[in-house]
Amino acid sequence: MDQAVDMRGDLTVGLLPLGRSTPVEWCVSDGLIAYDHALAAMAARAAAIASGEEPELVWLLEHPALYTAGTSAQPAELIEARFPVHSVGRGGQFTYHGPGQRVGYVMLDLKRRAPDVRRFVVTLEEWIIHALARFNVRGERRGDRVGVWVRRPDKGQGFEDKIAAIGVRMQRWVTLHGFALNVAPDLSHFAGIVPCGVSDARYGVTSLAELGCAASLSDADTALRAEFAPLFGAATENQTFRSTENSSSPRRNAISSGVASR
Repeated sequence: MDQAVDMRGDLTVGLLPLGRSTPVEWCVSDGLIAYDHALAAMAARAAAIASGEEPELVWLLEHPALYTAGTSAQPAELIEARFPVHSVGRGGQFTYHGPGQRVGYVMLDLKRRAPDVRRFVVTLEEWIIHALARFNVRGERRGDRVGVWVRRPDKGQGFEDKIAAIGVRMQRWVTLHGFALNVAPDLSHFAGIVPCGVSDARYGVTSLAELGCAASLSDADTALRAEFAPLFGAATENQTFRSTENSSSPRRNAISSGVASR
């Protein structure tokens, strides 16, 4: 197949903290988390990080089936509103979230690392690429298409599928949103949108399950956890948050208490 040109290949990968830093808090939520609740919790936590009241956070969760529309979304790219549609302030176009997909909301203070959004996006991609390698899946970056892609010669020459979407936003140099990794979602749900605005028939979506990898969300979490520190620095031990909307105080655990999916 033709080799895609990586126009972002000259960017530095990695965002380790500058000097001594508190470890990033690492949290995993059980069950399905309502999208509006996640947005509110993420915005509150980002504000607390920016003011120095809370540590940085990686929040891994799962949403019920829904579509999100980023700031570049076009109405024609919503083919059929099979699920609720949420307009959000992240970059990018339409994307899908649902059961079987691991969503990672990554809230890092780039002032403590490097105030470079493009470098942050590339490092997110690199993180996912390394995690996928643990399942013997070769994820790749594309210069003209944000996200992580897998070549599909079985579908035809030049075909490839997106396995992870990336979308981010900044709030006082604290990152919001992050990535969506397709572990074992219902891929037919993507048919209601033009995913990330990519309409070329050669480019679709895939998952670990479709590629023949019987990984669970927990397996994906373990791979992501193992590959985080070399790129972003130390993280705390896992903490689990239940699926109830308000399982703790709104300030400290609204995850303890929103970047764009593309």
